[in-house]
Amino acid sequence: MAKDTSGEIRPAAIVDQSARPGTITRLFIFVVVLIVAAVAFTLFRNWFGDPFLLGLLGMLAMIGVGFLFTAAIGFIQIAPRSTADELARSFVDTMRQGLLVTDIKGRIVYANNSYVEMTGATSAADVRTVEGLLADNPEASPVVYRLASGLRDGISGDGEFRLNSSLRPGSDGAARWYRLRARTFKVPGYRQPLSAWEIADISAERAEQERFFLDLQKAIDHLDHAPAGFFAADATGRITYINATLAEWLGIDLAGFTPGATTLSQIVAGDGMALIRSVKADPGQTRNAVIDLDLSTVNGAVVPVRFMHRVTASRDGAPGPSRTIVLNRNQGEDASADLRASEVRFTRFFNSTPMAIAGVDGEGRILRTNAPFLSLFAAVVDRDMLDRRVKLEAVMHPRDREAFDIALAKARQRQADISPIDTVVPGDEDRHIRFYVSALADGGTGEGAEEAAIVYAVETTEQKALEAQMAQSQKMQAVGQLAGGIAHDFNNVLTAIIMASDLLLANHRPSDSSFPDIMNIKQNANRAASLVRQLLAFSRKQTLRPEVLNLTDVLADLRMLLSRLAGNEIKLAVEHGRDVWPVKADIGQLEQVIVNLTVNARDAMPEGGSLAVRTRNIVAADCAGFGYRELVSGDYVLVEVEDTGSGIPADVLEKIFEPFFTTKEVGKGTGLGLSMVYGIVKQTGGYIFCTSELGKGTTFHIFLPRHVVEVQQHAEIQADSASGPSASGEANGSAPRVAAQAAAAKDLSGSATVLLVEDEDAVRMGSVRALVSRGYTVHEASSGVEALEIFDQLDGKIDIVVSDVVMPEMDGPTLLGELIKRQPDVKFIFVSGYAEDAFAKNLPEEAKFGFLPKPFTLKQLATTVKDMLDA
Repeated sequence: MAKDTSGEIRPAAIVDQSARPGTITRLFIFVVVLIVAAVAFTLFRNWFGDPFLLGLLGMLAMIGVGFLFTAAIGFIQIAPRSTADELARSFVDTMRQGLLVTDIKGRIVYANNSYVEMTGATSAADVRTVEGLLADNPEASPVVYRLASGLRDGISGDGEFRLNSSLRPGSDGAARWYRLRARTFKVPGYRQPLSAWEIADISAERAEQERFFLDLQKAIDHLDHAPAGFFAADATGRITYINATLAEWLGIDLAGFTPGATTLSQIVAGDGMALIRSVKADPGQTRNAVIDLDLSTVNGAVVPVRFMHRVTASRDGAPGPSRTIVLNRNQGEDASADLRASEVRFTRFFNSTPMAIAGVDGEGRILRTNAPFLSLFAAVVDRDMLDRRVKLEAVMHPRDREAFDIALAKARQRQADISPIDTVVPGDEDRHIRFYVSALADGGTGEGAEEAAIVYAVETTEQKALEAQMAQSQKMQAVGQLAGGIAHDFNNVLTAIIMASDLLLANHRPSDSSFPDIMNIKQNANRAASLVRQLLAFSRKQTLRPEVLNLTDVLADLRMLLSRLAGNEIKLAVEHGRDVWPVKADIGQLEQVIVNLTVNARDAMPEGGSLAVRTRNIVAADCAGFGYRELVSGDYVLVEVEDTGSGIPADVLEKIFEPFFTTKEVGKGTGLGLSMVYGIVKQTGGYIFCTSELGKGTTFHIFLPRHVVEVQQHAEIQADSASGPSASGEANGSAPRVAAQAAAAKDLSGSATVLLVEDEDAVRMGSVRALVSRGYTVHEASSGVEALEIFDQLDGKIDIVVSDVVMPEMDGPTLLGELIKRQPDVKFIFVSGYAEDAFAKNLPEEAKFGFLPKPFTLKQLATTVKDMLDA
């Protein structure tokens, strides 16, 4: 029996079948050798006739047989064990863990002393395999079965189990914990891999763990019920632990608390997160800070607290986890309750005000700030800068620091100065800040004094943007009114010129020498009328004929024209959006917008480039993403015209929609193209914006409101479609040509009585001559008041009234209102250079009238009067 000694060397293992082949095997080899030798002697004895040789051979045979026999019984060993084998075997025999080696059939190959002692075996016959020992034990069998199954597949594994008593028979019966490991390995001389089972008694280790867990549980219990709150957060601000005290203050149910599900921003009230974010640690360091702020409870209440905040940072400077002790500032000694309540109120007001506040010393260094200050200047100021007492001028533009120094000097002298200092944030000139420097009532100029002044700051970026937008809008409106006024007066002049030209042309034949000059006058008058229409387009007072359009069809029809306008050097791409919504616009004016932008893009790419016209739908939720302040949220169809030209400088980009502004050479542009585009889009109810980058190109973004077809209107459209070619087909196809032919052959003469009201003498005289020449009886008036007098004198025997819109004393719409009172079915035609919508909205709903835009020809006047009478 193997016994453990008190020394460092233990006896050999009780079972060791891993040595060289056994005695039976050696005896078998010995017998085989003898038989082979006898057979050989019998077969070859005739070869050795010499007795001496036979004797010598017999002696050598006896020596060989003797050696084989002594080797077979182990008396002589040919290859003694190496030193390495002895070291390995000694190491394994002295292991404190039990080790058992079995072959593939589960037969024991080796068991060290620890295994024998652990299992209580007294002889080699008593040693049992792990499966034989524990397979029937319900506590250990699951682990044993799992490991044995893994070994059959060549998979190593381990597991732990608890037994109610020790593996060794006759133990004290106390429960024990064991760790079992199993693996396979290869051994030279064995065809199949062997299995190694290692078993260790870990009861002491388990007892230590249980003691540690008990201590940890007590520590957690102490932390949970401490009089102060505590929480831990990761680098992103997610709370990974919160103690019961803080959870109770905030109304959080710990049973439902999930680490990482709640963030700091959810429990910190107001701008307190700005104070927390301002605490930053240096790379590889930790940093502590004391912060007074408010926490929000689950019910929305506010708890004033003080943070003992510690943050960490990794070696590369990345923010790390934080640990924070939380003190409830509502709790404390009764004697200081009033003082504490006052402090809480002050801190709450100080950190909840919408203005950023900072206290500065006489040199302008920042001593303390509130949370909005840190939030406003988060990109410029952090807690480290406050600790180093950086000057306040660090958050204002260098050009405005002198003004701040003057205001601070006045504050030190207790001089009231409420003049604000407008500046921008350094490095971000798009953010505007307004500072107010206020002197302290008690001074602050004494020795050791702290604050010398209080500085208030408020961001005015939005205000500045609105002011700029308002100024631009007022300027455009003023220019529009001016353009509209000029257009109105100029239209009267052009109308007189065109009508006079028509009268002259009626009295001159083409063969007359004066005929070409008269035609030249009329053509140039028409060119001037085109410029007037552009002015009216900008002022949004031109006449539009809106209709429901599909932009995909509109752009498809324009593609050929745009390709010719762009030229061969420019690659044109028209990209249609999917299921583009319908819009309501004047197709002619909308085509003019696209054509004008295409021409401008061509001029910006003299050496060629790419031009893309794209359409797509924009839902209301996506409007804010464009960043355009003027764009009202809604559904739009976006038309983008993008080129790869030279781009537009920023100072020019602000003026491109102003009338008469152009960057082209003198004589190569009127400066009305983009202003006309702007007016058309605005009058349609849309928006136009331009983005450009020098050297990369320009993109115009046109937002046209989505037109929603109502059910009644949709039914009318279907009815029109069902009425056949005469109702709708001809209107889209041959109707214009037929209408033109009909107008050419139409009899424009008449015998009706016309009341012509026009304050412009030249226009009135020309109109009277034109109508009289057609057979009409014309009564003329220079104002609305005079027209009413004539109407009353004639007892209302007027067949039709033709009146200007803008007139002194009484305008056209007022005149129509008065005539409706006298004669409800009066026929009335408005003549104006403004759009019909500019005055129609001020008329009664029952008012019916015709419209003739200025400037007009004699034929257009006669045609409109004839059509209105026939209607």
